[in-house]
Amino acid sequence: MKNKIIFFFIACCLVSCSASKYHSSRGWISLFDGKSLSVWKVGANAETFSVENGMIVVHGKTAHLFYDGPVKDHNFKNFQFKADVMTHKGANSGIYIHTAYQDGGWPSKGYEVQVNNSHTDWIRTGSLYGIENIKEVYIKDNEWFTMYITVLDKKVIVKLNDKVVLDYTEPENVQRSEGDKQRVLSSGTFALQGHDPNSLVYFKNIMVKPLP
Repeated sequence: MKNKIIFFFIACCLVSCSASKYHSSRGWISLFDGKSLSVWKVGANAETFSVENGMIVVHGKTAHLFYDGPVKDHNFKNFQFKADVMTHKGANSGIYIHTAYQDGGWPSKGYEVQVNNSHTDWIRTGSLYGIENIKEVYIKDNEWFTMYITVLDKKVIVKLNDKVVLDYTEPENVQRSEGDKQRVLSSGTFALQGHDPNSLVYFKNIMVKPLP
C-alpha cells in the first residue's frame, strides 16, 4: 500500500510538471490558448479576427487585437516575444509592442513590427514601421515562419527564424514628429494588426518571456 501511495505521488508530480511546462516552458508563457480570444480585446471591426485550428485568423477591415490578459497585467517593458506567422500573397499586417488599447484607427502608442512579404507597401517584414525600415524580402508567402522580438531597455532586436534582420537602439531623449510623439519605447501590451480586407494572415504559438 505504501509503495502505491509513493507511486501515485510521483505520477501526480509528473503530470503537474507536464502541465506547468505546457504553460511556461523555460520562461516562455503562452498568450493564446489556441481556442479563443478570451484574453484579447478588439474594438472596431472585431469580425476581422477569428480562431480556427489553433490559429488566429486575420482577414477583414482595419482592426487591431490587443492582448488584455493576466500575464504581467498585460504591461510589458523588457521581454522576448515570439509568434509563428504565415502570410498569403499581398497580405499586410504587424505586431505592435509597448502599445495600448484603442477602439479604432492605427494604434498611436508604441512600435509596429511589420509583417509584409508581398504587399504593395515596400516596407517589409521585420521593420520597425516608419522608424527603421527594411526593403529586403526574407520570408516567402504561404510558409510558416517564426518572428522573435526582443526588447531590452532602449534596444529592439527582430529575428526571422534564425536570422537577425533588425537591431535598433532608440536614441536618448528621442524626438518624434507631431503625429508620432508616442512612437517610443516605454511599456505596454502587444497587438496584432488587421490591415485591409485583401490581407489574410495567420498567427499561432504566441508566447512571451518577461525579462528584468
